[in-house]
Amino acid sequence: MVPLKVGLVGAGPWAGMVHAPTLAAGPETELAGIWARRPEAAAGLAERFGVPTFDRYEALLHACEAVAFAVPPDVQAAMAPLAAAAGKALLLEKPIALDLEGAERLRDAVGAAGVGSLVVLTYRFSPPVRGFLAEASRIRGVGGRAWFLSGALLGGWFSTPWRLERGALPDLGPHMIDLLDAALGTVTGVRAHGDSLRWVGLLLEHHGGACSEVSLSGSVCPDARRAGADVFSAEEAATIDTAASVGPDTFATLRAEFAEVARAGASHPLARTLGVERGLHLQRVLADAESQLAR
Repeated sequence: MVPLKVGLVGAGPWAGMVHAPTLAAGPETELAGIWARRPEAAAGLAERFGVPTFDRYEALLHACEAVAFAVPPDVQAAMAPLAAAAGKALLLEKPIALDLEGAERLRDAVGAAGVGSLVVLTYRFSPPVRGFLAEASRIRGVGGRAWFLSGALLGGWFSTPWRLERGALPDLGPHMIDLLDAALGTVTGVRAHGDSLRWVGLLLEHHGGACSEVSLSGSVCPDARRAGADVFSAEEAATIDTAASVGPDTFATLRAEFAEVARAGASHPLARTLGVERGLHLQRVLADAESQLAR
């Protein structure tokens, strides 16, 4: 198969650690070039991988078949609709926008264009996590819990402006809400308490009657960093250490499956289950929780 030509938007640390090496590794994709708001950062990253940079976003779109985004959520929400309108498949970061309106506009643009999309909910591409979800489905859990604790807000390159302003809920929340939603049924309600800049607790209600709890923080000491989930039934339990589940095979799976989605378009099963509609569903839960915290 001829590799899918993917343009990269963004040249920050996450783009350099994940997006660029994953897309450049192939064989399903090739990195077609980079555009970033900071030309010097784009040039440095492009030199590492031997690909061109583009001085205009539109020029990048002309040079690729699909676009991967590694930029803040509000920037992604503004730029991704232009790529969709140009007929490009989208590899989106989570959250897909910083507010519900931006997420809805992005979903509408993808729907109107009919292009494939995939959200980088990293854990969902991990074989151990997929095994956990299969086990959770088998035991028919009545409840569960998930946690994601990190020091992302305490300094370092993860302490980006949007994270420092909005906290753990929009950054870490999508991963764990998505995981419990997939394990226990669609989230139909949320109750939130705490402070997104310190510690957030969520009580989730699921279609079918299950309930679950989520603990999130980006302000804990490095030794306390952990992420995982449990699902319980009357007879059994399923558990996953998501922090230990991500490895090279995770990103190889992401690359291969994004290439499939890009070729097949919006009709691909993964585009329906892990595409922009999934991102919008999670954004609705986040928006509800954030409004409660604001009150």
